[in-house]
Amino acid sequence: MSKVFARNLLFNKQVMATDGTEIGTLSNIVVEIKGGNIIDLMVTPNPNFDTSRYRKADNFILIPFASVSAIKDYIIIDKMKAKLN
Repeated sequence: MSKVFARNLLFNKQVMATDGTEIGTLSNIVVEIKGGNIIDLMVTPNPNFDTSRYRKADNFILIPFASVSAIKDYIIIDKMKAKLN
């Protein structure tokens, strides 16, 4: 994604995968101070979502912003780009 307006990143927005899996809700974002680039989305995962292959911080999973493919009514991510190797 090249540019995203902050108003499109409303907290509590649903985060879904390109295959339709409901991942969770956006709780916060991690931003690079110098450049202002968004690094990660902090997502509160749905209780039945398997978080074992994702980076975690407290009760959140960290989704790299580079894995975001669209931001509309939902934030759509590519799960393959978001998972740990």
